[in-house]
Amino acid sequence: MATEVSIKTPFITLGQLLKEESIISTGGQAKWFLKENEVLVNEEHDDRRGRKLYPGDIVALPGGERFIINGGEPEA
Repeated sequence: MATEVSIKTPFITLGQLLKEESIISTGGQAKWFLKENEVLVNEEHDDRRGRKLYPGDIVALPGGERFIINGGEPEA
């Protein structure tokens, strides 16, 4: 089952998501974590900590954890 992550901004970065969900303890660990682990964004490998995640995006971690981004500002 996936964890829903609500955002109040148009997007969140992959590094911010990892920190907010306590996968890493500091933003500086994101680069190392993404280099050492296969993280999937919408079923594609991505190791960019600055990758922008928008509502509807799904992030899957090696341990089986999954996150669905929801919320954000309504489209005009």
